[in-house]
Amino acid sequence: MVNSDQRRRQLAREKFERQQQRRAEARKKAKRRNVIIASVLAVVVLAGAAAYASVGLSDGDSSDKAATPESSDSASPSPSESSEPEPKMTIDKNATYTMALKTSQGDISIAMDAKKTPHTVNSFKALADKKYFDNTKCHRLTTEGIFVLQCGDPKGDGTGGPGYTIEDENLTALGKAGADGSVTFPAGTVAMANTGQPHTGGSQFFLVYKDTKLPPSYTPFGTMDDAGLKAVEAVAKAGVDGGTGDGAPKKTVTVEKGTVDKA
Repeated sequence: MVNSDQRRRQLAREKFERQQQRRAEARKKAKRRNVIIASVLAVVVLAGAAAYASVGLSDGDSSDKAATPESSDSASPSPSESSEPEPKMTIDKNATYTMALKTSQGDISIAMDAKKTPHTVNSFKALADKKYFDNTKCHRLTTEGIFVLQCGDPKGDGTGGPGYTIEDENLTALGKAGADGSVTFPAGTVAMANTGQPHTGGSQFFLVYKDTKLPPSYTPFGTMDDAGLKAVEAVAKAGVDGGTGDGAPKKTVTVEKGTVDKA
């Protein structure tokens, strides 16, 4: 015979289990929904130390099947699923290029070496020439576990992309992964977002404003100048809208104009 105390404990247990199940389901949905760097380390926004499980740096796609920062219900297209071809190679593969971003929070100049990342540089050049980045927002700031500002989405919500994907490049540039599977992306680094799968970069990229540990699966293709790094640091200092560690920056960052030219 179950007495009243036992019954209360049983009901409390069942309620707790239901809450845990709902939270687990919510986490799964959030993980699918988020796109900048997918499945990064499990650091913690939750626990504060080495690996950030639910903050991925992934890239969306311009089609309705887009993904969002970490990965939405539908991920960015794989190379075989891309709706458009990668831009024809037109850059000088032996040259250096500069991507200049005029933003509402200051100018950011990014040096890019086409010899190391020809597909990435060529894609950014083709997109910038079409004014693809003009009047777009940097939609995501992370301030716990990983320290980046993510930009390059024409929709401004993490779901946009150019309709094609480009191959990963330069993945060994930051050294060999440590025991935790990560390498350090130094402050000032600019790298491609993806869906967590190989060769799924599109137009979204992230600006590292503080040394950040991530898996070596995101193409590092550029370096910010000092003024640009300071501008991003100021945005980060203002924090995330709503006071969380991951979301839209409190200081809205709009790329008013983006150009790519040979240095």
